[in-house]
Amino acid sequence: MHLTGAWILLICATIGTATMLFLLHLTQLGVLLHEHIPDRPKRRLFLAAVSFFLTFLGARLLVLAILHNIGPFGWVTIGGRHIHHLVWGILILLVVGYAWLAEAGCGSSPTSIFWSRLISILYGIGAALTLDEFALWLNLRNVYASPEGRESIDAVLLFGGLLLMGVWGAPLFRALIGKLRRSGAAN
Repeated sequence: MHLTGAWILLICATIGTATMLFLLHLTQLGVLLHEHIPDRPKRRLFLAAVSFFLTFLGARLLVLAILHNIGPFGWVTIGGRHIHHLVWGILILLVVGYAWLAEAGCGSSPTSIFWSRLISILYGIGAALTLDEFALWLNLRNVYASPEGRESIDAVLLFGGLLLMGVWGAPLFRALIGKLRRSGAAN
């Protein structure tokens, strides 16, 4: 059986999302997340960052397998046209944006918390699929496996760093400022 890259990505993203939601809702992981990251925006950023990096890794591994003819994987084509995975990323980001506009996941009920987590995870997935092909946007041609494809890696690292700064950076910066103020007051 020949599975296209899109089916593999869809299956992996679905299993990954379901696993993350299962762990967050049916184990102590969700409680620990709330205890150690009490701020909802930081929790959303954390979940987005985790799903972002896992999806990026999965997409890269899948493309490498396709390029090196490892496994039964292949490109997604419709009518002879290669459909890049950034298309799926953009569609996911559109759905997430719509859910955000509709204020899904903004309440404190268990259902709202579920939607908040799902939207965060999907945001990370969509962003990774889209930014993994950033060099394609920039060059308007397929440069994925060429040296110009490095631009996608740079974009992923910059955006991933931004997500992680939102989670861990703010408390660190506040602590550093407080320490500087205390040491300045001591002099």
